[in-house]
Amino acid sequence: MKSSRWIVWTLATVTAFVVVGGLAGAEVVQKGDIRVSFNGRLAPKSLPRAGAVPVKVAVGAKVDALAESDPPRLRRISIAINSAGKFSPGVLPVCTMRDIQPSTTRNALKACGSSLVGVGRFAAKVLIPQQASFPAEGKLYAFNGRFEGHPAILAHVYGTEPVPTSFTLPFVMTTRKGELGTVLSAAVAEAAGKGGYITELSLELGGAGSPYLVAGCPAPKGFGGATFPFAKATFDFGRRKVGSTLTRNCTVRG
Repeated sequence: MKSSRWIVWTLATVTAFVVVGGLAGAEVVQKGDIRVSFNGRLAPKSLPRAGAVPVKVAVGAKVDALAESDPPRLRRISIAINSAGKFSPGVLPVCTMRDIQPSTTRNALKACGSSLVGVGRFAAKVLIPQQASFPAEGKLYAFNGRFEGHPAILAHVYGTEPVPTSFTLPFVMTTRKGELGTVLSAAVAEAAGKGGYITELSLELGGAGSPYLVAGCPAPKGFGGATFPFAKATFDFGRRKVGSTLTRNCTVRG
């Protein structure tokens, strides 16, 4: 970590959340001069009423500052997910932070390939003192892991342009009672340092045959589908929070 090769590994940051539903286009939430856009899709969209089947979820998030400046630093993310979708971290090997931080993508996959649960890309603005911000982008790989005693999704980022950038953001997974029963939370500022400004993320989680992420359709008996609150996302920028409850739909298989 003290090598100059990794000098900016803490400067960029990224965020993600899971959205179950059809491709619904962007959902935009604006507060003051901050605008956050979300989109996502699910395959398959036809799900059983009872039980659950493996699903693949593509997700995206973009943050813009409406003023002519970089957006404020994102400090914390909290995402509560509908209990119709379930994670099963115990079915896969556990990857640890020390296995992949800092690391190239190749070395992260070598260390934790059997724990892989998702792939994607990131983009960010990175600030270095007394210089203009520059864009950074690269690949993102999500691994099944643990952090501070809890199951977690370890989002590993590695980019090579304009300089090598590597960091790992742990999304801690906890459960609670209620319709939005699984909560993913990350202390972004601790991973990002002082110079990173999120701009965009894409991520695909799960897949056919994978038991890690499964879902059912919460349609009442006698109905062929349902529209339901899938996730409540809250982005904490310090002096302000931007949040939204995301609504998606599904159809009953058979």
